[in-house]
Amino acid sequence: MKKLVTALGSLALLASTAPTFAAGGRSDHSGIVVWIFLGFCGLIVAAQLIPALLVMLGLVKGATEKQPEPAREKSH
Repeated sequence: MKKLVTALGSLALLASTAPTFAAGGRSDHSGIVVWIFLGFCGLIVAAQLIPALLVMLGLVKGATEKQPEPAREKSH
């Protein structure tokens, strides 16, 4: 039963994408300026992901490293 549901789901996915491939060619008429803009947006996103990943790694490292024990006071 599980294989049948998976197969039907895959078939439905392929059937929904068929018109996209049938159209062929590009209909958006986007020029080089649009692609440069999209590339610039991608660079901005990538530039923000690098520091975010470094901060996350620092948090994980700080949470997993062993904390030093506080100094105990001597009683006289």
